[in-house]
Amino acid sequence: MLAQIYSCGLLGVEGIIVTVEIDLNSGVPGYAIVGLPDTGVKESRERVFSAIKNSGYRYPHKHITVNLAPADLKKEGPSYDLPIAVGFLAASEQIRADLSKTMLVGELSLNGDIKRVNGVLPMALAAKSAGLKTFIVPEDNKNEAAIVEGIDVLPVSNLSEVIAYFNGESDIAPYRVNPREMLSADNQNYRHDFSEIHGQGAAKRALEIAAAGAHNVLMQGPPGSGKSMLAKAFPSILPALTLDEALEITKIYSIAGKLSDNIMTHRPFRSPHHTISAVSIIGGGSFPKPGEVSLAHFGVLFLDELPEFQKQALEVLRQPLEDGQVTISRVSGSITFPSEFALVASMNPCPCGYFGDPNHECHCTPNEIRRYAGKISGPLLDRIDIRIEVPATDFKDLENRKPEETSETIRKRVNRARAIQTERFRDEAGLFFNAQLEPRHLDKYCELHGAEKQFMEGIFNKLKLSARGYHRILKLARTIADLDGQEAIGMAHLSEAVAYRSGK
Repeated sequence: MLAQIYSCGLLGVEGIIVTVEIDLNSGVPGYAIVGLPDTGVKESRERVFSAIKNSGYRYPHKHITVNLAPADLKKEGPSYDLPIAVGFLAASEQIRADLSKTMLVGELSLNGDIKRVNGVLPMALAAKSAGLKTFIVPEDNKNEAAIVEGIDVLPVSNLSEVIAYFNGESDIAPYRVNPREMLSADNQNYRHDFSEIHGQGAAKRALEIAAAGAHNVLMQGPPGSGKSMLAKAFPSILPALTLDEALEITKIYSIAGKLSDNIMTHRPFRSPHHTISAVSIIGGGSFPKPGEVSLAHFGVLFLDELPEFQKQALEVLRQPLEDGQVTISRVSGSITFPSEFALVASMNPCPCGYFGDPNHECHCTPNEIRRYAGKISGPLLDRIDIRIEVPATDFKDLENRKPEETSETIRKRVNRARAIQTERFRDEAGLFFNAQLEPRHLDKYCELHGAEKQFMEGIFNKLKLSARGYHRILKLARTIADLDGQEAIGMAHLSEAVAYRSGK
């Protein structure tokens, strides 16, 4: 007998429909699974055998061939356990049902319980796109799967429930959620607020501009000046997630196995340790998984003590910073993960941290200071729009009882600037904020006249800017003008942008 069941695999952040074919014949009893399975898929034989027997059903002792199509897609993980088990039972006529519009995923325990699997959201999207009507998922994946509208999600806890459903012995009600309600129900509480940070007005202004235009920031200052605190408070002034953004982030976290069966409601904040490898930061592996740059998609990647990171780990940031995505190439093909994040980095001015600090003596030699700063390459530094000095906080700032501006107040200004950009770019596909502007857009959206153009010509020659550096100043000035509510970029906007670019 032959049975055919639909399941799903993953390729990057997309789900790929996998057809599970089970053939039983009267040859010498045996088991063969084909279709580029990994070790986790091959081991499904033992899990499926025990689950079927311990659920009170008959395991077919025949020559069994399991084919996972398409054959050129590598199959990974235990999510194929449930469709393989159902295929065995359908091929041995212990299940009699029309399975042509149903997709199944789930890992089986030896007693027949069904465990959660990774990547269910992109799988649900793939099932809907393929025209399937029903998606059977583990109970622990139900919220994630039900985010997708237009397909019936049936959560199950064990194999016996699935068999009883297909045999018409019981019914499973479709599970539904409202993702918009889940998103709006989040109260947007953040661990850190800008009102908790005394002083550092210049740094707060720089981060406000960064949030308004999705620009990258490098903060430099002595230990204890508040760089890490500023970075951790930065997400609190970012605009709330839209539903589309939340779904895209949720897909990435689902694939990476970092989702707790719910939609992502906050912009991600990733802060890897400086010992992280290039593969971990960019993504990869034999079955490529998202790295830190993708886990920070639509959020913040914070690199504390930037010069302490491995040089290779820093250099691989170039492509995602420039393109908003990262492409991982393997012999079998290339996989692209989205990585549209804001980089917030911090560093000390020298190895001891006190170069230029009037309150502490620096013990570093000029050569040590140059070598320390030289750990960050010119091409990487060229991709950072804002470089700001964060001086040590003095006693007056700490004891100042005047209320500091809250993150909510700053976020309102950021939202107004983002709204201006949304309206400006409404006819530009894939363009949402100023940091995404390409050179071809600059004449239209960052046009300069007379004195402003002469000013930038002088700055270009004085600072010996690259074309990228010049364009990034224009984009930064565009954001400053948006915060100011001005359509035209003025001299004040350019001057502030140049100051951030030069680190002065």
